This record gives sequence, structure tokens and C-alpha cells, in this order.
Amino acid sequence: MNYIKTDIEGPLIIEPRVFGDHRGYFFESFSLRDFVAHVGPVDFVQDNESYSAKRGVLRGLHFQKGEAAQAKLLRVVRGSVLDVAVDIRPGSPTYGKYVSTVLSGENKRQFFIPRGFAHGFLVLEDDTIFQYKCDNFYAPEAEGSYRWNDPTLAIDWGISPDEVILSEKDSRAPFFEQKSE
Repeated sequence: MNYIKTDIEGPLIIEPRVFGDHRGYFFESFSLRDFVAHVGPVDFVQDNESYSAKRGVLRGLHFQKGEAAQAKLLRVVRGSVLDVAVDIRPGSPTYGKYVSTVLSGENKRQFFIPRGFAHGFLVLEDDTIFQYKCDNFYAPEAEGSYRWNDPTLAIDWGISPDEVILSEKDSRAPFFEQKSE
């Protein structure tokens, strides 16, 4: 696998080696030995899957606070998403900055986001399946979020706001300046 650094220290884009022929393809989607050698020890304890029926579904920006913070390893099985990580680590030189990448069933890329980041994704194709590993269990009492279209964060989602499909909860998320972390 190829581990690619981003403009922010911590998040990494991971490109697998894909072996294809007339039958289809094969690739190793996760190797603990390889991951630890490039990222360090991370003990994933939970796998999650999200299905989005329509292009324009936007989930996020979510995070967990304190001891419940989560590192995530994300990938798309079918379809595609614009995946976004926002640095919310106090004192970080890139605090409030974001990195993004397109993950798809076609490019088979993965995105590693360490603890201390808010995470969100925009579905770019109908019938998208998104999977991710977490290194901490979900704790609803530690959940936090920021508004997807926060002007301070100024994330370029590449979509018109009237095309975005949000949950009620995400549409009411606080703005970044309200510092809910």
C-alpha cells in the first residue's frame, strides 16, 4: 500500500495495490502489520457501514470528545464520496483547517483520520456504500458536531447548497466558532 501525507499532519490517504485480470480484481484492504509500520499502533474495535441512496447526502461534520475520541479508517465499497477531515486539536498549527479526498469503489483509496478531527462526507453518486473502522466505541454522550457549511471552515464541498440532503440533527449543528468540542 502507498501511504500519502496530506497538507495536515495526521490524516493519510492510503492507496492499495490492486491486481486485476479478466475475472475481476483482488486487493488487500487492511494489513495490521503494514498499517502499524506506516501509521503506528491503532486498535480498531468497531466497523461501521453507511448506505446512501441519493447523490447529495451529506453526513457530518461529526466527532467524539475527550476519552471517547475516535481515529477512523474510511473507504467506499460502491459509489463515491468527498471525504473531509477538520483539525479540531487545540493548539495545532492547522486548527480549523481541513483536508479532503475523493474515495470511491473505483479508486479503492482509504482515508485515515486520527483522533482530534471532525469528519464528514458528501455522497457523489446514488447507491453509495461507505465503510469505516473506529478505534473507540461510539459514545452518544461524547458526540459533537459542526455545521457542514460553516463560513469559518469554508469547506469546498463542490455542490450547490440546495442539492444537499441533511439529517435534521446535522442541519441544526452548531457553528465552529461556538466551539462544541
